[in-house]
Amino acid sequence: MFHLIFATPCLLVIARWLAPLGLPLAAKAALALLLLLASQFHLWNRLSSGSVFAPEFPRAVVLLLNWAFGALVLLAVLQIALDLGALATALVQRGIVTIPDGLRYGAAGLAGLLAAIGVANAARVPPVRDVAVTVVGLPPDFEGYRLLQLTDLHLSRLFPAPWARAVVARANAAGADLIVVTGDFIDGSVAMRRDDVAPLADLRAPDGVLAIPGNHEYFFDYPAWMRHLAGLGLRMLPNAHAVIARGEARLVVAGVTDASAPHAGEAGPDLAAALAGAPPGAPVVLLDHQPRAAKRAAARGVALQLSGHTHGGMILGLDRLVARGNNGFVSGAYAVGGMTLYVGNGTGIWPGFALRLGRPSEMTRFTLKSAGG
Repeated sequence: MFHLIFATPCLLVIARWLAPLGLPLAAKAALALLLLLASQFHLWNRLSSGSVFAPEFPRAVVLLLNWAFGALVLLAVLQIALDLGALATALVQRGIVTIPDGLRYGAAGLAGLLAAIGVANAARVPPVRDVAVTVVGLPPDFEGYRLLQLTDLHLSRLFPAPWARAVVARANAAGADLIVVTGDFIDGSVAMRRDDVAPLADLRAPDGVLAIPGNHEYFFDYPAWMRHLAGLGLRMLPNAHAVIARGEARLVVAGVTDASAPHAGEAGPDLAAALAGAPPGAPVVLLDHQPRAAKRAAARGVALQLSGHTHGGMILGLDRLVARGNNGFVSGAYAVGGMTLYVGNGTGIWPGFALRLGRPSEMTRFTLKSAGG
């Protein structure tokens, strides 16, 4: 069923874009076969690694497959637009309207160009984005405290060790007091990704590196990944918290497990457990991979929630659909009942749909400010 769903854009393109073209039948058959092969990108992933989430091809091949699949999806959208335009014209003129082959070729060229731009945007090492956050009750000792968020790294054949090293170098150069990683470190098992995650051991900040799992960690032996990430020097916070001290002042950084955890037989997110024993009155920064439960966190008095998971919606327009599956939260800052929620667009992206158009990747540097600061 999964693969049939992803074949749907291909069938639309074959029926509405390819079939009407004035090409020889043999050429149409060859193009239809190429389109079908591109549409089954995720099947090739499964055959390469046993999982649709982890393509085990050389990076150049993963980039090419993402481009082909993305161009196919974008062409399907553009063809629908052409069909709607032809229908509207036909209603106005009260006659049959034929879409010229030139327009069809133009749509294909535009889809290919947009897909190439989208893949390039997705595969880059992202810049640091600065965001100032007002925290009510922030102790003076934490005025100007800087916190860097990495999220959705998706280390894989698409984002291998050299990319990870470049991300680590940029993160370390950001001058943050604390680095946090809000889940989806990988796509693949520990054996598959051992070399790709190794650079994370070099992440450095004065107050350390705190992290939580994302849903993808549960796809690939969650206990093994939790042990391995901890062994790299990352302090994992599965329904737990850490306390940052500045003199007598305290800042609590709490983390919860992912909402998908119970489906893997693991403990689900438990904010009460995460905050158990936290110093009373200290502002709380919550790390929660998915943003959908932000209202519950706000009701518990959390000052700032950092999430990821949505990849910012990936493509302008598509982000509206992604938002609907995440209680309206998809990209950037939101005021939620006195709490600030920030949903990072992602430092990397799932290698099964690596396109970004209008929703750029980022690593985000937050500067905390008091209400009167």
